[in-house]
Amino acid sequence: MTHWACDAVFYHIYPLGLSGAPPQNDGTSAPTPRLAEIHDWIGHMRDLGVNALYLGPLFESSAHGYDTADFYRVDRRLGDDQTLADLAQALHQAGIRLILDGVFHHVGRDFWAFRDLQANGANSAYCDWFVDLDFNRRSPYDDAFSYAGWHGHYDLVKLNLSHPDLRAHLFDAVRMWFARYRIDGLRLDVAESIDPAFLRDLAALCRELRPDAWLLGEQIHGDYRRMTDQGKLDSATNYELYKGLYSSLNDGNYFEIAYALNRQFGAGGIYRNLPLFNFVDNHDVARVASVLTNPAHLYPLYVLLLTMPGVPAIYYGSEWGIGGVKQHDDWPLRPRLIPDQAAATAPQPDLAPVITHLAALRHELAALRHGDYTQLHVAAQQLAFARSHADQQVIVALNADQAPASLAIPVDLPAGTTLRDALNPGDSFVVQNGRLELSVPANWARVLTL
Repeated sequence: MTHWACDAVFYHIYPLGLSGAPPQNDGTSAPTPRLAEIHDWIGHMRDLGVNALYLGPLFESSAHGYDTADFYRVDRRLGDDQTLADLAQALHQAGIRLILDGVFHHVGRDFWAFRDLQANGANSAYCDWFVDLDFNRRSPYDDAFSYAGWHGHYDLVKLNLSHPDLRAHLFDAVRMWFARYRIDGLRLDVAESIDPAFLRDLAALCRELRPDAWLLGEQIHGDYRRMTDQGKLDSATNYELYKGLYSSLNDGNYFEIAYALNRQFGAGGIYRNLPLFNFVDNHDVARVASVLTNPAHLYPLYVLLLTMPGVPAIYYGSEWGIGGVKQHDDWPLRPRLIPDQAAATAPQPDLAPVITHLAALRHELAALRHGDYTQLHVAAQQLAFARSHADQQVIVALNADQAPASLAIPVDLPAGTTLRDALNPGDSFVVQNGRLELSVPANWARVLTL
């Protein structure tokens, strides 16, 4: 049975940024229900064709959400337990599934067990919850001990995920999230650095709680099968294609993304049966509108995102061409946005309707969601491929040139077969002598169906 995620178009929201929450949590203020603002985005998500939401870190933290202080409490800058429960219910009533961030690799320095360690030193009952604890050295924060931080960031304290009491604490939190908010899955932060045994046990728990829970792991480097084999996760963040999606356009070199697509999903592709999580930007990387050297390339970019194999995700605001690059921190990537205002001032006002059309085609055409991948044509600025599923075939042709392109694409279809262009209604093309001759407008595409 096909997993629901294979039919999903995801939206990705970083709630602390979207809602304009203070960058630091004072730890004392009464909860402010900023998370309720996302109710105002539900109609926009539905109009866009979204049916699943990845909602970034939500639980009590010191600053950016990935420095957890309490796994059982909604961040007071976003609201409280009821704020999140009401939002989850509204999303589900609108037909939008919900996955949350599970940040289990590390915690913040305000995590209650770490504070106990600071107060009680070697007498703390939680000494074994943390990695490389050493009372013979002081930390960069001048604690009376040293410890392992994530990639040398000592505000992110690495957890010993093999400790049974810590595991019980984290797994009980997961049980609460599934029961209270009826979530549909988790995105696991820094999953590539987490002990595979922990991932396997966590996955077993989630599937016990909800058999169709979808588990997505953050992985930047290496073979995605390391996290998704042997009963572990369902998917991984597809950073390989992320890079190729924009650099193939900036460099005028579709051969780059064509090679990656073939490697992953072509005949003999190593991830043919793995629904990888595809994106063009997210809360950790520069927004793609600021990365592309030609804004017109946003259009063939999103055509490819929504027609290639995998599970596509749209980062909030990028559907309007909103840019953002890292400065001294990541907050410019995570701006305060109100949907009506953002739409009214969109740098690319035509982009959201295009994404809406593409999402509708993806929902309509099973081949775009479940079909195999066959490369038909590749040139420096043109790419064509087929997606086939059961008796349905879809041919996608992309042109990233500034002028229209004429293509002659070899196809295994009878002469006289007519293909209609679902992306450009009214246009159609006829197969002659095993070839499909067509023109593709500048910085645009065709999505052809029988």
